[in-house]
Amino acid sequence: MKLHHGLPAIVLAGAIVSGCTGQAGSPAPVTRAPAASGEASKAAASMNAFGFDFYKAALTTGGNAVVSPASIVIALSMARMGAAGETGSQMDTVLHSPGAAGLNSLDHAFSGLTTSFKDANGTDHEVVLRMANAPFAQRDEKWEQPYVDALVSWYGATLQPVDFIGNLPGAIGQINYWVSDQTQARIPQLLDKLDPLTRLVLVNAIYMKAPWLLPFDEHWTVPAPFTKLDGSKVNVVTMTGGSNDLRYAEGSGWQAVELPYGGGALAMTIVVPADLATFERSLTAERFATITGAFKESHMIVTLPRFKIETKSDLADALSSMGMPLAFDERKADFSGITKQEPLYIAAVVHQANISVDEKGTEASAATAVVAAATGMSTPPPEVHVDRPFIFAVRDTHTGAILFLGRVVDPSA
Repeated sequence: MKLHHGLPAIVLAGAIVSGCTGQAGSPAPVTRAPAASGEASKAAASMNAFGFDFYKAALTTGGNAVVSPASIVIALSMARMGAAGETGSQMDTVLHSPGAAGLNSLDHAFSGLTTSFKDANGTDHEVVLRMANAPFAQRDEKWEQPYVDALVSWYGATLQPVDFIGNLPGAIGQINYWVSDQTQARIPQLLDKLDPLTRLVLVNAIYMKAPWLLPFDEHWTVPAPFTKLDGSKVNVVTMTGGSNDLRYAEGSGWQAVELPYGGGALAMTIVVPADLATFERSLTAERFATITGAFKESHMIVTLPRFKIETKSDLADALSSMGMPLAFDERKADFSGITKQEPLYIAAVVHQANISVDEKGTEASAATAVVAAATGMSTPPPEVHVDRPFIFAVRDTHTGAILFLGRVVDPSA
C-alpha cells in the first residue's frame, strides 16, 4: 500500500453515513430504514476492531498518517451487500461484520451531532459533522433491484447514473465534484483516473469541523522540542492548555488524555506511549477500550503540537493481506448480488483523509471510493490469428468499392 503523508501525528478518524440525492430506477419508493435498538454500539465496536487491525497492517511503518476507519468500512460495506459465497465471507471477517442495519443505526445515532453551543463568554460556535454516501453507476447496466433498494434503505444512497464507457473523464469529474462538495473542498480530487471497464464506484465522504470545548490560548503557543522515533529532537509549534476537568488515564508505559469538543459529544483521545513501536504491537480495539474506560476527571496541563496531516492511498493490497483477497481477484470475485449482467470485482479502494488541529479546534475530512470493474469474462472477446494464407481488400467503407485486393500466402517472400 502506498501512503503519502503530511505533518506530525497519527490519527484514526471515525464517523458514519448519511443520505444522498438522485434516483435510479426503483419501481416503487424505498424509504430509509429506522434505527434498530442496540445495533449502533455493535457496529461501532466492529468498526473500531477493523480500524486497529488496519492500523497494525498498514500504518506502523513509515511516517505520519491519517485514515478514517468509518469511511473505509462504510464504503466496503456497500459492496459487501452484493458479495456472495466466499467473497462475502472474507469481507465479513476483515470488516468484523458491522452489518447494514448496524451502520444505519449508527448513522441515526450521529445524525444530531451537528449543533451549536455557547462558550464561557457567551459566544456562539458550531459543530459540524456531515457524512454521505453515493453510488456512481454505469447508466445502462442492469443492476439487481434488491441491491439498489438496499442502498437506499440502509445507506440513504441512490444510484447516480454516469457513463464510464462513453465519457470516462466526465464520470470522474462528477465523482470528484461530489466529494469536493461534501468535504468543503478539503478533498477536491479523490480520483485521478479510472479504467473504462469501471461499472460502479461506491463513495463515502465525511466532513467534521469542531471547536474545542476548552480552546488553547494562543498566547501560550511557543516552539518546543518534540522527540522523534530515532531519538532526535525537533522544535515544533506547541500549544499549552489546562483544566480542572479533563479526562486522564495512565498505565504501564503510556499516558492518555481526552480533549472534548464543544457540545460534549465528540472528543479527541490522545495516547502517548513511552515506546510507540512496543505499544503498537499490542494495540487492539479491546485495549483501546480499556484505556478509554479508565479515564477519570483530573486537573491537567496539556501540551500538544499543532499538526496537519494528509494521506492518500489505494488500500487494495492492505485489505487483501488482511484476509479478503477474493474481492480483488478478477477471476474469482463474486458480486452477483450487485449485477448479473457481467462479473464484477473490486479494482481499487481509493482512500484520502486529512486533519488540521490548532488552538481553536479540529477540521477533518475523509473519502473512500470502492471501484468495481467488469472482469471482461462474461463474453470472451473473439480472437483472430492471421497465421495462415489470407486475402486482403482495401476498400471504401462508404460505397463498398474495393481499391486494392490481394492474397498473402508467404509474408516472408
